[in-house]
Amino acid sequence: MRSASKPGSTSRASGDTNAPILAVIDLLGQRWMLRVLWELEPGQLGFLELRRRMGNCSSSMLSDRLQQLQAAGLTEKNSAGEHELTTAGSRLAESLQPLWDWSERWTPEPHAGHIDPTDLTD
Repeated sequence: MRSASKPGSTSRASGDTNAPILAVIDLLGQRWMLRVLWELEPGQLGFLELRRRMGNCSSSMLSDRLQQLQAAGLTEKNSAGEHELTTAGSRLAESLQPLWDWSERWTPEPHAGHIDPTDLTD
């Protein structure tokens, strides 16, 4: 699964060399980051609508996360002032599809008493 990084490469968001995946994990591992990407994946949203969809995420936290995602080149504000994924952000969202698929299999049925581990290996 891991591949060798280019010698001397440095990740964008962290000072860690030869491990750009760690920069991605650091960024996306912050609370609300993946949720923002999830909400923006279908299309552009204004701040107020995005805030409404985010549930109990505060306005200041949402603003901070949007600034971080924009600085990382994953989101942008369009001319109407709405937030949307960039091409890179859309590619990242697409790359999360296997995780979504896995989560659908992992989540037990309401009537199921347990998760069958063999269902998770396909």
